[in-house]
Amino acid sequence: MELHQLRCFVAAAEELHFGRAAQRLQMMPSALGRHIKLLEEDLGVRLFARTTRAVSLTEDGAVLLREGRALLGRAESIENGFRRRLRKPQARRFRIGAIDSAAAGLLPPLLRDLRAAHPDVAVQLLEEKTIRLLPKLLSGALDLAFVRPPERPDRRIEFVPLLQETAVVALSHKHGLARRKQIVLPDIADQPLIVPERRSRPHSHDLTTKLFDEAGLTPRIQEIADEKQTIVNMVAARLGVAIVPRWTARMAIPGVRFVPLRLKRGSSAGRLPLAAAWLKGSRDPVRDQVIAVLQARLKSYAREA
Repeated sequence: MELHQLRCFVAAAEELHFGRAAQRLQMMPSALGRHIKLLEEDLGVRLFARTTRAVSLTEDGAVLLREGRALLGRAESIENGFRRRLRKPQARRFRIGAIDSAAAGLLPPLLRDLRAAHPDVAVQLLEEKTIRLLPKLLSGALDLAFVRPPERPDRRIEFVPLLQETAVVALSHKHGLARRKQIVLPDIADQPLIVPERRSRPHSHDLTTKLFDEAGLTPRIQEIADEKQTIVNMVAARLGVAIVPRWTARMAIPGVRFVPLRLKRGSSAGRLPLAAAWLKGSRDPVRDQVIAVLQARLKSYAREA
């Protein structure tokens, strides 16, 4: 039994006139009659009692009319459901990139507040270095990124300054300075330092060298590592100490303490800039929603940086 045969039967059963039923289905009466005859042969029953003057349903025909209407209704419901699904725009994931400290410190409260304000916005996150995030903005692989503003910004990218992250000192929990409430640079002047490679993390690398230059000291750089996670793990292994952004403490690596670094009054060397970046001239209502939430709560986020 085919659905088209069933439709022909239901139309004829409701009209009790093959000509009107054929007209309703926009087909020839002879074709309608063939489909009903095939249906009767498939089912092995007579569905209509025909006379020269009238057409009526047999008992089997009455049963099939009732069951057929329900079956066709179900088929139509399934068909309409798929059509609505095809017409419905697929939910787009808003793609955000962030450097590691911003991913640890800024993104959790920002996404919490974004969900409260716009629960329909779905976000996909990518954690990477600035030098890898910016090309992804240009290629369209990201919609928004939280980065360190480069020394020579690309004119194709819009950079909006957000806040300054505070520097802290990461030490092994067994280090003699680990219980201090604050540390000054002379305290770690003779300590082996672990710093990031400058090519991939210029801001974080220069953070250490600028602080020591400002204090008139020479840093004792012992190890260079590319990833912040690796640096903190090396600190846990007592290979040295590191000056890192405060939000790095949220990585919560066992065996490491993060102690505030006290600087000279008015010093700005111990701060790391964070900016929001997107493709200049692009329009995106979802990005506007994210930026609006960010700006409304920025002072609160900055207090934790």
